[in-house]
Amino acid sequence: MCWIKPIRLQVRILNPLDLARHLLSFIAPALAVAMVVSLAARLVLPRSATPVRWWVSFAVDFVAGVVVLGAGLWFFGHDGKMATYAALVVVVATCQWLIGRGWGS
Repeated sequence: MCWIKPIRLQVRILNPLDLARHLLSFIAPALAVAMVVSLAARLVLPRSATPVRWWVSFAVDFVAGVVVLGAGLWFFGHDGKMATYAALVVVVATCQWLIGRGWGS
């Protein structure tokens, strides 16, 4: 007699609209943090010798944020961990500091 019951996994195929919703929900934290940090940097960081347009710093912050979210998904096995969000904030803020040459102030 077998006491272990087999696990049956159900595979759900997403239609394109559901897939787009899932991907947008996955990258939404990176989008929001990158937007807030890149716009707030104009007020907090001093003007650098080489001015960078806000959308360039937004793009760099956003890409770094998506990479952090992907690394958190890979490391933890699922998204939505607070450690991943903390790493997101630290990495995006560090990228913005480097873009704004914050060490020279």
